[in-house]
Amino acid sequence: MTWRRKTLLLTGGSGVVGRALIDELSHDFDVVCMRNRNPVDDVRVSEFAGSFAEPRLGLSAGDYAVLSRRVDVIVHAAAATSWREDPRRIREVNLGGPTALLELATQASAPLYFFSTAFVADPPSAQGHSPGAAAYVQSKIEAEALVRSHPVPSVIVRPSIVIGDSADGRMAAFQGLHAVLGAIVRGAAPMIPMPASALIDFVPQDLVASVIGRLVRQEVTSGEYWLTAGDQALCARQIMDLCMGLAGDLGLSTREPRLIPTEAVDRLILPLLEDSLPAPLQAKFRDLLEFAWLFQSTDPLPNSLPELGFAAQVTTEELRKTAYLSMRYWAQVKGLAAGDDDGRAA
Repeated sequence: MTWRRKTLLLTGGSGVVGRALIDELSHDFDVVCMRNRNPVDDVRVSEFAGSFAEPRLGLSAGDYAVLSRRVDVIVHAAAATSWREDPRRIREVNLGGPTALLELATQASAPLYFFSTAFVADPPSAQGHSPGAAAYVQSKIEAEALVRSHPVPSVIVRPSIVIGDSADGRMAAFQGLHAVLGAIVRGAAPMIPMPASALIDFVPQDLVASVIGRLVRQEVTSGEYWLTAGDQALCARQIMDLCMGLAGDLGLSTREPRLIPTEAVDRLILPLLEDSLPAPLQAKFRDLLEFAWLFQSTDPLPNSLPELGFAAQVTTEELRKTAYLSMRYWAQVKGLAAGDDDGRAA
């Protein structure tokens, strides 16, 4: 009998989660990455250019047939994640991907592992100052329904905000959370629109990749899993202390911003924006408001990590260390910290 390694098709391979998945999966699988604009450029994988908007992913009939015969597993981590995009474009991409890949999975008789988001637990209203966030979350809700209703064996995973590697903080690109925390560290955020007790849920990228690796290797082909900090998530006050500690370690004289409930911002601050802030700062503050929507609740998100055997990686203390390392790495990339620093947790 001739044995061959299974072939795994990965989308989003150039992104934060995608890079971590390549690290996790390339040892055991022949990883084929479908790219859109950004090349993956990794010797451990092969890649091809494709499009969810075109028939057969934009491939010729022959190439599509070869791909469907070759692929054993599909992991769909690509998505439109920028809330500045047109909501129609967000929906188009985030529904087009699973639609096209469910078709391929049917042809290939392959299970689909679909990345959603933990924030489907509390979707925002499309009104107000979070239209991009609302469009993103709603597109994931609809995509989940599409995957759930299809006969292809599928697993839905719902990570919260993904930050850097738990060992050294490194990641392929910084998230919106880094922009917000970086503004605090630099003293560029005089106020943060969230209550001090609000939970800031995030998980390290290597943990997310490890979960997917376990599910794929154990051939789990059904279920829905929340990859979150849950009741171990740090609150806004703890995150603020971490940022101020990092600012001190970097030798910055940073003034601590005020944590202000969102309703006060809506009632008192927003009406004054046009009169008190120049246009670029207005735009940044509105971006902050949109992002802060994710973190208004003191109720923990659902969490499947303990039942999957990963409880030790998402204790409050471990998450605090990971957040510090991730922000320390951010500071190094931004030129605020020496690259040879030990990156110790405060």
